[in-house]
Amino acid sequence: MNRESPVAVFDSGVGGLSVFREIVRLLPGEDVLYFADTTHCPYGSRSLEEIQRLSSGIAEFLIEQGAKILVVACNTASAAALQYLRGRFDLSIVGMEPAVKPAAERTKSGVIGVLATSATFQGELFSSLLDRYAQGVKVIPQICPGLVEQVEGGNLVGAETESMLRQYLDPLLAQGADQLVLGCTHYPFLIPTIQRIVGDGVQIIDPSPAVARRTKQVLEERGLLNPRREGGRYTFYTTGDGDIFDGMLKRLASVEGPVKKPCWERGRLEI
Repeated sequence: MNRESPVAVFDSGVGGLSVFREIVRLLPGEDVLYFADTTHCPYGSRSLEEIQRLSSGIAEFLIEQGAKILVVACNTASAAALQYLRGRFDLSIVGMEPAVKPAAERTKSGVIGVLATSATFQGELFSSLLDRYAQGVKVIPQICPGLVEQVEGGNLVGAETESMLRQYLDPLLAQGADQLVLGCTHYPFLIPTIQRIVGDGVQIIDPSPAVARRTKQVLEERGLLNPRREGGRYTFYTTGDGDIFDGMLKRLASVEGPVKKPCWERGRLEI
């Protein structure tokens, strides 16, 4: 690998595009590979072993494409497989974690709500975050069944999505939460609707910009930052329908520059 090698990002579906768009905004000269495992989305209901197997297969594929760093842009995969991947592959890996630390630093009510999948809450990573950063603060975990599917289906607004969000947010508001942590990369695409429901008195924390900054920091530390200032090229892979993903890509990514049509050679990757 060298400085011109690509940055690789993967998620169970389109959610990781919330991280991808922050990376390309911060690092417009980097070539980026994005892998969406839409066939197996969502990951939240899958076993630890299955998530590790899927993540490992994707990592192998992206490394074969020349990736110089791997960004696991999926909270569920990070909780279940981040340490597993770091132990197996010899390259820098950046993962996701619910932003409990900044929420605990900013809260005035002492109550934080965290929206995520059940798998994210069950992992050791979340327990470690609470032990390190949430002493003296009430953290309310809220599982959100169906939200990932709403985003994957492009249903970012509308009565059904808003009803689901109110079901998950109302209990947090009733307990006085003034910080809302988005613990799934799909959820930032719902921020306009979430903000309308919770009001201006609740701060929504999206970890995607912080992950992009961490990616840049690691590249700098490793001497792998691409010297180009702009002109990064983007290649997309999906295990699902390329046309559907292409439509969501155009709707959600909001990036400038050359974007190749999502493609996937079926059978090339055994996952």
